[in-house]
Amino acid sequence: MANTNKQLQIIYSDGTLGLGGDGFHYIFSYSRGGLESLEINGKQWLYREPKPTFWRATTDNDRGNGFSKKSVQWMGADMFVDATSIDVKVNDQLIGFPGAPTNNKYSNNEYADKVEIIYHYETLTTPSTPVDVSYTITPNGNIDVHAHYTGNAKLPDLPVFGIRFVMPTLASGFEYDGLSGETYPDRMAGGQPGTYHIDGLPVTKYLVPQDCGVHMATNALTVTRKTTKDNSDQSKTPFSLSFEKLDQPFAFSCLPYTAEELENATHIEELPIPRRTVVSILGAVRGVGGIDSWGRDVEAQYHIPAGDDIDFGFTLDVSNR
Repeated sequence: MANTNKQLQIIYSDGTLGLGGDGFHYIFSYSRGGLESLEINGKQWLYREPKPTFWRATTDNDRGNGFSKKSVQWMGADMFVDATSIDVKVNDQLIGFPGAPTNNKYSNNEYADKVEIIYHYETLTTPSTPVDVSYTITPNGNIDVHAHYTGNAKLPDLPVFGIRFVMPTLASGFEYDGLSGETYPDRMAGGQPGTYHIDGLPVTKYLVPQDCGVHMATNALTVTRKTTKDNSDQSKTPFSLSFEKLDQPFAFSCLPYTAEELENATHIEELPIPRRTVVSILGAVRGVGGIDSWGRDVEAQYHIPAGDDIDFGFTLDVSNR
């Protein structure tokens, strides 16, 4: 049945929650702990479910001051995070978890003005700490994403905190409204505000691969692709997805590798053939230091203390599709 009332159509499946509208369809998985399908105008934007990210690949300065060894728990938390529970709100009202068999009470003609899905995670650290990620969807297809990290002072400093998106194919480039060049919290002085276009997904050619390509104080990011994994789709027309700030600017990186792939390569030739696009939208980033590479720590104001709560959000903007 066609959706003629400009509301979100809700599909209450046994293991997923589907949301559809004009030109978009999203699937939120209960068992996989995240958004498993983000289809816009027939183009799929997800290869893996977006999950909280806590790790950045070790830098030379991290090695020098031993930071990665002190905070190694966050690497495991980054790789193996799962949701422990899920809440669903329809028109701002919390409903009973709509998995099977509860979902049998719903028809195939369910509509709403707003739906929110909240994933509750527990980090695989000692001790663990809660992390919540919520997705609020409106009939125009936009998704407001909010992430909350609950501080625990018994844990080591974090390398980063954000949400990582892995896209199915390589981006042809990206454009962002923010600071010029690569910037980190303690490397922002030379960045000039403006709108910048980057071709491809450049990775700094360090002898030993490490974190790179972070951009601080970003208002908007648009990622553009030309290819899909659908062999029947021979169109080369570019298609894009935008990330917009909510209350505060965010940081991001847009690379062909995850932090773990960079971490696993001891030389640049060990990196795998680029196949995906990895976008990390970050609410907190540790400074890189560089006062010296032989043991001097990053200055205190550029740490991410594990005892502090972290809140941030952004919008996945599909309104201009």
